Amino acid sequence: MHSDTVNVHAVMLADRAETFVTRRVPTIHVQLGGIPGDRHYGLLRPADSRQKIYRKGTLIANRRQISIVSEEECAEIAVRLGVPEIVPEWLGANLLISGYDRLTLLPGGARMLFPDGTGLICEGENRPCIGPGRVIEQHYGIPGLAARFVSAAQKRRGIVCSVECEGTIAAGDSIRIIRFDGSEQ
Repeated sequence: MHSDTVNVHAVMLADRAETFVTRRVPTIHVQLGGIPGDRHYGLLRPADSRQKIYRKGTLIANRRQISIVSEEECAEIAVRLGVPEIVPEWLGANLLISGYDRLTLLPGGARMLFPDGTGLICEGENRPCIGPGRVIEQHYGIPGLAARFVSAAQKRRGIVCSVECEGTIAAGDSIRIIRFDGSEQ
């Protein structure tokens, strides 16, 4: 087992039906279904193009309840795109963390533990798609930026998590990240 500590820089919520873009809030309360009011809330969700083994629309476990990005990787994407910054809200992120420059490479099964006992499970990389690229292109007004985002964000787009233990997450919280090496704990 390997452990790291990082910090929550911002917490965000996607609570508008017309967009995945998030907005900053002081705290989020997480339940086993995710963040109440967030567009990704729920224990189940319909299968989509990411789960090719299931017929589209089949109800499956929701392993994409919470999206997390790092300041370091957002800065790398901005450099690769030649833009001043990538704002985590444009990516639909629920948490922006700092102090973990290779967040996207965090292995599935790693745990993120918060001061009040809240626990998240890393479900893996949040693979880049064209949607956030369109938001970035619209903001900067640079044609072709949307398509370039997909390759620029490979292995830098952050992770998706599910909730293992309910609680509250706030900006300023420290997170203890635990990676397991396969041995029993």
